[in-house]
Amino acid sequence: MVETPKITPVILSGGSGTRLWPMSRESYPKQLLPLSSEQSLLQETAARVNDPAIFTAPLIICNSEHRFVVAEQLNQLNIKPLAIVLEPVGRNTAPAAAVAALMLKKKDANARVLLLPSDHTIANERAFKDAASIAAQATEEDYLVTFGVKPNRAETGYGYIHRGPPLKNYSGCFSVGEFVEKPDGATAARYLATGGYDWNSGMFLFSANAFLVELEALEPEILNACAESIKEAETDLDFVRINEKSFSVCPSKSIDYAVMERTERAAVIPVEIGWNDVGSWGALWDIGAKDGANNVVSGDVSIFDSQNSYIRSEGPLVTALGIESLVVVATEDAVLVTSKDRAQDVKTIVESLKSRGRDEASSHPRVYRPWGYYQTVHDGERFQVKRITVNTGASLSLQLHHHRAEHWIVVNGTADVRKGEEEFTLNENESTYIPINTVHRLTNPGKVPLNLIEVQSGSYLGEDDIVRYEDDYGREQGS
Repeated sequence: MVETPKITPVILSGGSGTRLWPMSRESYPKQLLPLSSEQSLLQETAARVNDPAIFTAPLIICNSEHRFVVAEQLNQLNIKPLAIVLEPVGRNTAPAAAVAALMLKKKDANARVLLLPSDHTIANERAFKDAASIAAQATEEDYLVTFGVKPNRAETGYGYIHRGPPLKNYSGCFSVGEFVEKPDGATAARYLATGGYDWNSGMFLFSANAFLVELEALEPEILNACAESIKEAETDLDFVRINEKSFSVCPSKSIDYAVMERTERAAVIPVEIGWNDVGSWGALWDIGAKDGANNVVSGDVSIFDSQNSYIRSEGPLVTALGIESLVVVATEDAVLVTSKDRAQDVKTIVESLKSRGRDEASSHPRVYRPWGYYQTVHDGERFQVKRITVNTGASLSLQLHHHRAEHWIVVNGTADVRKGEEEFTLNENESTYIPINTVHRLTNPGKVPLNLIEVQSGSYLGEDDIVRYEDDYGREQGS
């Protein structure tokens, strides 16, 4: 018998996770946040498949805006991906799967693709790997396998998969009877009582070739657009930037709608792996460590006479007295309070904030850049105060500003500064002034992060007032 090829994890990191606002925002969505452990959800996903006995290095597909954070988080785990593919626009999971399958088939005609969302948690990793191995065997007969999570409650927030007859040669694997949309409460209760129905986990395993054959038959427009976008792709540092013009015309469809609900090769493996899609604050309460009163508490929190609640602080002290079944989440610039049974509806708050032009809907006070991050401390009339942290060995671009001057004060660490024709070093408690229209650059040559305070003053203080002459990260103006 021919040995089954190793499985290539394809990790999708594109969503915005609005139901986990105010922590999750478009500029820094939930998969990049440490919500269930000290690692981010993306890091947990990558670590889960970091097993060379079963898996190859992963292929990552992400939003271009998040590319440097994704790369850094993988680097922290010493995981070198096959590639980080940048989507110029979001087009749902079927095009992402097509891009991955086309790229991997070009490298390996027998490539097996394990399509994974980056924002789920799995408690039983051994059971997950065992299920993946069974699914990989089924791909030998060109089955496209999905993983159905055995339900433990009448959940109305998930789609369901109805199992068909078992596959003859693959123990624990079934044909798919049908995919079912999110049901109402009564229907979900019937599914649970009847048995044979599993939650749709959004994870899939298939051979690249079999998936592309089905896609060509069912959605040729998706296949053609993705093939063209890869043909015209460009390599940008460690990233693969697929062509925006070609990819933008691609139909936006999920892999469920485009292929799995229509193919005759769909199969499902029911699994009990401690899966959670972390789709709301209520889901984090479900998987969190609870105190004697069923509260889940995180951060600087003090509670009294409270029950069944999720209370989290990412900054200020949060206190609660006499509350029950609430979600309270505080960040540096926003506070969310909702009943636990309305936690799925938080996205309506985000939509309202966006319609009112509130920055809190989409971005955090802390803005990440490939060299580190900055955070606005105070925003006044014709001046701003920012805290800047530069990673070890990192450097900002060689740049100038037409409308603002800057004053840098080193809090700790060492700064190499270029100011016009001058080059010098600043140490703790030393400072320098950068006049308007002066070419300058800031570098951290040390072995610890560089922290400084920057005071900006001038007629215009927007981040797009940057003229770049050199940049280690290939960025355009204002990015």
